[in-house]
Amino acid sequence: MKLYYSPGACSLSPHIVLAEAGLAYSIEKVDLKAKKTETGADFFAVNAAGYVPALVLDNGEVLTEGPAIVQYLADQVPEKKLAPPPGSFERVRLQEKLNFISTEIHKSFSPLFNPAAPEEWKTVVRGLIGRRLDVVEGTLAGRDYLLGDFTVADAYLFTVLGWGRLVGVDVNEGRPLLAAYLKRVGARPAVLQALREEGLIK
Repeated sequence: MKLYYSPGACSLSPHIVLAEAGLAYSIEKVDLKAKKTETGADFFAVNAAGYVPALVLDNGEVLTEGPAIVQYLADQVPEKKLAPPPGSFERVRLQEKLNFISTEIHKSFSPLFNPAAPEEWKTVVRGLIGRRLDVVEGTLAGRDYLLGDFTVADAYLFTVLGWGRLVGVDVNEGRPLLAAYLKRVGARPAVLQALREEGLIK
């Protein structure tokens, strides 16, 4: 499998899951402004939408959209328990978390990266993100990870919250459980592996 990524972007989530899963993979960096891969290929030929992640399977199929990719990867190695079994109620809970992260947190960061967005709107968005993170803080009461044990949802949340320092959002302020959680996830060997492979740490 080959993962097309941009360092620290939402593609870090499936990158972490690939490392956690112990699956064989390669990675190729994408210049998202030029829409070119590091080998000079046209990224639109890989993903017509022009954004990461894109995962090319060994049979040539291409998967896009992070929440779909990470669930697919988890199902390749059910013994790793990176996702509850398909069809179980616990799997629905996982999908609930993935959707919350995707629609309520991930997308809320988008205006903060947009230089054309008015500062007044960015202030509103930061407050909105803060309220969503308060929900996460409550979820973490009495548990180490979002669903108790580490799952693909934790890889996704860790990735998204890493953007806070880039756009002036202190995700830890007033949230000790979340701060401890991010340290816990960030110390996992697979997470460190993915961060090193993307050149984000040495």
